[in-house]
Amino acid sequence: MKAVYPGSFDPLTLGHLDIIKRAAKNFSELVVLISDNPEKAGRIPLQDRITLIEEAVRDLKNVSVATYSGLTVNYVKENAYDVLLRAIRDSSDFEAELGMSQINHKISDDIETLFLMTNPQYSFIRSSRVWELVRFKGDVSELVPPNVKKYLLNR
Repeated sequence: MKAVYPGSFDPLTLGHLDIIKRAAKNFSELVVLISDNPEKAGRIPLQDRITLIEEAVRDLKNVSVATYSGLTVNYVKENAYDVLLRAIRDSSDFEAELGMSQINHKISDDIETLFLMTNPQYSFIRSSRVWELVRFKGDVSELVPPNVKKYLLNR
């Protein structure tokens, strides 16, 4: 089975990376799909996000990185993937993701959405918190992979 794990990954966190590694064990192919939404410009340029994720998953041979502008469910369908993978940190994530999965099911009822619970040690990590720490020169070592930390410190 092939899966897509979508998100903005701005920046890639250890929580994201944990989901990627765990999912890679369960799917023959996993695409980390960076949403390219022109109305929601990320702080890290799209090409840099691609590079950072590719560096972080270099050892995972069944993981690749792609970008898409549009409905994620359409990308999944157009590229013949089986599963749309979503990570759940807490009940607010579940509520939002449940609604999204139901709409996706209306659009394409042959695509399954699977929820993977975040490892508790990463459940508090949010990109907004990473950016806040970066802004005030806080330590992000336990929030992002080493290559992302280096990138953020050199910005």
